Amino acid sequence: MKRKIIQIDEQKCNGCGLCIPNCPEGALQIIDGKARLVSDLFCDGLGECIGHCPEGAIEIVEREAEPYDERKVMENIIKAGPNTIKAHLKHLYDHDQIEFYNIACEYLKEKGLPIPSVTESTPSCAPMGCPGQKMQRIEEKKQNRQQTVEISSALRQWPIQLHLLNPQAPYLDNADLLIAADCTSYAYANFHQRFMKDKITIIFCPKLDRDLEVYIDKLAQIFAGKNIQSVEIVRMEVPCCGGVEMIVKKAMEKAGKIIFTKMNTISIDGNIL
Repeated sequence: MKRKIIQIDEQKCNGCGLCIPNCPEGALQIIDGKARLVSDLFCDGLGECIGHCPEGAIEIVEREAEPYDERKVMENIIKAGPNTIKAHLKHLYDHDQIEFYNIACEYLKEKGLPIPSVTESTPSCAPMGCPGQKMQRIEEKKQNRQQTVEISSALRQWPIQLHLLNPQAPYLDNADLLIAADCTSYAYANFHQRFMKDKITIIFCPKLDRDLEVYIDKLAQIFAGKNIQSVEIVRMEVPCCGGVEMIVKKAMEKAGKIIFTKMNTISIDGNIL
């Protein structure tokens, strides 16, 4: 099958080994003085090792490769102990790999091993399947149906979808940015006044939009080329929405900027957590 997987440039690799501890899946080893991908089965193609290579010798490519096998990875992971198990589960969770995350949890259950929580707010094992797709009915909140209040839009620019946004747009100069997942404005009733007021709004979906690297590059251009005053992030509570934070973080790293950032999480029933 054709899939994303890491590739190591042997000419650039100096064998320092900094990539090894940052690949808990055990896909990398130092052999003959060079980092080597020991098996396609163990590489998930998410590239956690890339940022730890001082020589820039590792990149993600798309090529024919054996499918990643989470159960085979877990055979190696459990030998390395609880800290490596937790690091691996957090790695999968942070990258929205819920299917692999659940396979890992099931494997630990089969072996009678404890399942560590990867964040303070995250259960020790996500439900099978993506939690963000779980069907549920939200009870209607009681309100005075006779009272209708017209409010003005707080939108200050167009377009708002990151894919369509021009990083050189003049309205981005000295701006306070609101970067929000698509679903948040539908889930939170007072979205315009609470979040959009006096801000430039940027939206995208970290789960359904394709080629998120383009988003990282575009935000990095904005952060590097404009004097951004602050960033406010609004995401949903579902795990896949964690990609919003990841994209903003990587864009700031790429731009070499540290910008004051505020984080907001909206619950599925429309409350701020």
